[in-house]
Amino acid sequence: MTRLSVEMLAADTVEPITSAGHAQLGIAVLAGIAVIVLLITKFKLHAFLALTIGSLALGAFAGAPLDKAIASFTTGLGATVAGVGVLIALGAILGKMLADSGGADEIVDTILAKAGGRSMPWAMVLIASVIGLPLFFEVGVVLLIPVVLMVAKRGNYSLMRIGIPALAGLSVMHGLVPPHPGPLVAIDAVGANLGVTLALGVLIAIPTVVIAGPVFARYAARWVDVPAPDRMIPQRASDELDKRPSFGATLVTILLPVVLMLAKALVDIVVDDPENTVQRVFDVVGSPLIALLAAVLLGIFTLARPAGFSKERVSAMVEKGLAPIAGILLIVGAGGGFKQTLIDSGVGRMVLEISEDWSIPALLLAWLIAVAIRLATGSATVATVSAAGLVAPLAADMSTTHAALLVLAIGAGSLFFSHVNDAGFWLVKEYFGLNVGQTIKTWSVMETIISVVAGALVLLLSLII
Repeated sequence: MTRLSVEMLAADTVEPITSAGHAQLGIAVLAGIAVIVLLITKFKLHAFLALTIGSLALGAFAGAPLDKAIASFTTGLGATVAGVGVLIALGAILGKMLADSGGADEIVDTILAKAGGRSMPWAMVLIASVIGLPLFFEVGVVLLIPVVLMVAKRGNYSLMRIGIPALAGLSVMHGLVPPHPGPLVAIDAVGANLGVTLALGVLIAIPTVVIAGPVFARYAARWVDVPAPDRMIPQRASDELDKRPSFGATLVTILLPVVLMLAKALVDIVVDDPENTVQRVFDVVGSPLIALLAAVLLGIFTLARPAGFSKERVSAMVEKGLAPIAGILLIVGAGGGFKQTLIDSGVGRMVLEISEDWSIPALLLAWLIAVAIRLATGSATVATVSAAGLVAPLAADMSTTHAALLVLAIGAGSLFFSHVNDAGFWLVKEYFGLNVGQTIKTWSVMETIISVVAGALVLLLSLII
């Protein structure tokens, strides 16, 4: 850990922080977050720049020398990118391959061919959840919009009855299930076990997506009854292809990293012997890096080649898949720098002491902090990385399962009430042809349901396991 100053390192000492120290650090945190919020919302500055400036402001308000604050920020940025940067890149490549090869369209068409009538909203949830595993939320929305609009149009379904379940599936995956960037960063920050977090995330995601998806869609369709806008139906990737990969091969490729990571977690629990050969093998093949790399390499043969892609086109596709994630990597890295500045300035220790003094459950505190930052910045990723930095010290004495639940509490809070300062809000509004009020009644309420239900399930599980 980079040291700011002897006085500032309350997080590294056993001495409690004084009331005056709490006050100064509290003001520093509020000022740092206020700078980030103001730069993002008022001045429309990119989140990477806002987080960078906010981190330096935090260090300055906390009384740290500027050179030490810079060192903390760059150390945290480097550690975060080193920890999750490659995983985000591999996920982006896999998502691009899935979309361009027509594999995503194959899954969509196969499931829809077997669904109809009342089962259609459930089919949309299933499609969005499967496709949402390797894709970023925005990419998933763009990919699924043609399907949602075409199904609503051709089947004469309410747009909200079909659209809300699809959005719920994508959003839940984005906030709760690795290898999405938010959960990965939180796992790295609090030192949680990825396999256990993945397993518990899926367990919480299932009832959450049911309630926020098909169940809520019934009410959303009554509140907002709009037709599917013809102008927003874009061309699908597979429309330009002569052939595309099979359903089975596509599904195996998507689920491979999940299966490998869950297998590692299961072996760790059953064997529980670091020297055991079987456990050592699964520690390697079930690591996120190897699991995602294996899926990408498999995808070349199960997705790209069956679609008729040449070696040159595969190479170009990988390059195009990496280009859009530059901004995401920088935001995630800057969030890690902000987290390290928080820790080095003693804020983590302060949060730990406050949670003890006020008797606030750690999981509830994590959810509330993520909610506050989400409402202020509009970014689920910024909310996740910032909240993870604040509550990371709370995980020090937690069990493996409770550390994983801490990650999920942060993820749940980061999805709370998306509104006008969230890019996802405008993406949904424009694609579905809604006005602001209609978007709030549907999309914003859906996000809030996801956040509250997932948060409640996290607290409930914490009492059981």
